[in-house]
Amino acid sequence: MSAKSPLTQSHLDRDGSIQPYPDPADPSRFAEVVEAFGPIELEYAALRKGCVLLDQPQRGAVAVRGADRLGFLNRMLTQELKGIQPFHSRRSFWLNRKGRVDADLRLTALDDEGKPGPLGAPLLIDLDIHAAARTVQTLSSYVFSEDIELTDASESLHRLGLHGPAAAMLLDALSEPQAGPRPAALAPDQACTVLLSGREVLVERWDWLGETGLELTCTVGDAATVYDALLTAGTADDDLGRRARLRPAGWHACNIARIEAGVPLYYLDFGPDSLPHETGVLRDRVSFKKGCYLGQEIVARMESLGQPKQKLVALRFQDEKNPDLPQPEGGAQVFAEADGAKPIGQITSSSISPMLGGVPVCFAGVRTAHAAPGTKLWVEARAERVTALVQPGLAFWSKA
Repeated sequence: MSAKSPLTQSHLDRDGSIQPYPDPADPSRFAEVVEAFGPIELEYAALRKGCVLLDQPQRGAVAVRGADRLGFLNRMLTQELKGIQPFHSRRSFWLNRKGRVDADLRLTALDDEGKPGPLGAPLLIDLDIHAAARTVQTLSSYVFSEDIELTDASESLHRLGLHGPAAAMLLDALSEPQAGPRPAALAPDQACTVLLSGREVLVERWDWLGETGLELTCTVGDAATVYDALLTAGTADDDLGRRARLRPAGWHACNIARIEAGVPLYYLDFGPDSLPHETGVLRDRVSFKKGCYLGQEIVARMESLGQPKQKLVALRFQDEKNPDLPQPEGGAQVFAEADGAKPIGQITSSSISPMLGGVPVCFAGVRTAHAAPGTKLWVEARAERVTALVQPGLAFWSKA
């Protein structure tokens, strides 16, 4: 069974190449995503110099309603949700009883108590589409007398993305503000709603590709209208189109940028078997000042008494004697330079970094003993031993 985008046929008409995004638990279930529309170099350049328009059927949505929604979620999730204001977002983990990451969430509060909020819900959760149904089921199992309803809205809501230095300018020019700041005034983790071609669109600022990032949520029925309005205006031969320099883009170009930006993804770089301390994004998802939540005892014990067996790290490959290094593949085993007999981890995501002059960069889960910045590791790529250094953080490049 596949999760088809409402835009799939129009992507095919534009020569987009479609690839499956499979559910790791059931490969027969997959979302159909665009790999590329043409030369990846042109899509990547548009992201850095203008903006790109993304279709994201691999993202799911959970709608949360009820007067007790924030109190209930605050007791369940790793992030502090008290005091969150309308049109603001926070990222969090949903853990199981063993402290493993059941889902990686971005929660956006949309309205005050008693109001339905934009798109019919006062709070929306963005997450991987393959984790949406499970998240609704497992969270709902802890509801007793609370006034809260969680609904998998992945089939009724659709996610697009507008990323790049010209993204906010283009959306500002085309849309009519409804609530919250204008798109061009959004700070990271802020949100607003606009009308675009008469359709209601939730706009959330999340710079996960290293440039200004506007994540757009609309109904499935409105997705084609919103997408076509942005594409038409952003590629027009007029002043707005020339300033926007928009291109439709696929997963491949965006994957390069998100690795450069140091953004790991659930199901790719960590997953249901991972502890929060192993993900590389612990401080962004977990509050150590809040009250109890499911799995907290394990997280607190790991924080105060021990270290995880492995950590997600960033590896930069460089050899002055051999500037044309091969790119390691995802899943390749990683070895310690001092003891190369046994693997100490594996590559989770890999790319060639244009912003670093074409050197290979990777995320890898490695044993904690070999995760310190500056540690030399190596990977075999195309029958060649390639040496890498563990970087101080996950980000390889920052626009700042």
